[in-house]
Amino acid sequence: MRNPFKRSGTPYDKEIPAREPYGYTGSRSSLPVLSFNKLKIVAGIITFVVIIVFMFESVVVVEAGHRGVVLYVGAVENRVLGEGIHFIIPFAEQVIQMEVRTLKFEANASAASNDLQEVQTTIALNYHISPSQANIIYQQLGVDYADRIIAPTIQESVKASVAKFNAEELITKRATAKAVIAGSIANTLSARNIVVETVFITDFKFSQAFASQVESKVVAFQKFLTEQNNLLAIQVIANQTVVQAQAAARANVARASGESQAIQVITSQLKQSPQYLQWLAVNRWNGQMPYALGSGGGSNGSGSFGGFPFFQLPKLSTQQQPLLPTQQQTLQQNQTKQ
Repeated sequence: MRNPFKRSGTPYDKEIPAREPYGYTGSRSSLPVLSFNKLKIVAGIITFVVIIVFMFESVVVVEAGHRGVVLYVGAVENRVLGEGIHFIIPFAEQVIQMEVRTLKFEANASAASNDLQEVQTTIALNYHISPSQANIIYQQLGVDYADRIIAPTIQESVKASVAKFNAEELITKRATAKAVIAGSIANTLSARNIVVETVFITDFKFSQAFASQVESKVVAFQKFLTEQNNLLAIQVIANQTVVQAQAAARANVARASGESQAIQVITSQLKQSPQYLQWLAVNRWNGQMPYALGSGGGSNGSGSFGGFPFFQLPKLSTQQQPLLPTQQQTLQQNQTKQ
């Protein structure tokens, strides 16, 4: 049935064209193509950026002298990464680098000796952490493990070790005290996976009163050693004197024995040959002529010689002639009276 209200030929039967944007002169079919290409470009860029980010997050480089501690969503894993490049799960795993090279830690320590003397010293420690236990050290102590465990260990070890020695023994037995302190530090830190390489100890410092006392004692001991050495030298000299006297006595005895034997031989020779004395006088003559020749007593039986002079001695004048002892005494008495 025909609609009575529909009119044929009216403008309502024609298709009304869509309006174009103001000033647009291009083709209507190119708009969707351009929008799709832009979306593809943006998506490609985003994908590339995501890939780059994933690559950076999945690769980690552990530096030389370090070990990598792996954290999976904050939890420490039971593995340690060595030096070099490693791949991890991006955004889920994280790597904390722990240095395993030789490190130095220095701390001042004070303690009391066995005789209650205050002692101060400085401890320098060379150490490194166990490379295979880096994850345990990070889990139990953290990155600042030196302040947490090494510093208190040095203080406690020094106090416990110094208390075993007197103040004087810390000076005279310094090597032994150092070994005790180093052993205590090494044993304590090894239980926490820290390896002690070398322990250096500076000179022990005491109070001024004790230092003066030790100095006085050392000076007194040095004087004692000096006196002891002098006594030993005197004893050596005395022993040498005794030995020399004994040797001289033995020499005198030997000399006397030899002279006795010589006298016996001479006596025996005189009995057999009286000319022995003349031979002995000739052999012992010194080559000097006597002052006078001749023999025999005086006519009155006195002891004056009756020989004549072999040569004339020069006569002295009265002033040059020597005075007799009695004349010298008389001259001195006259001078005293005057």
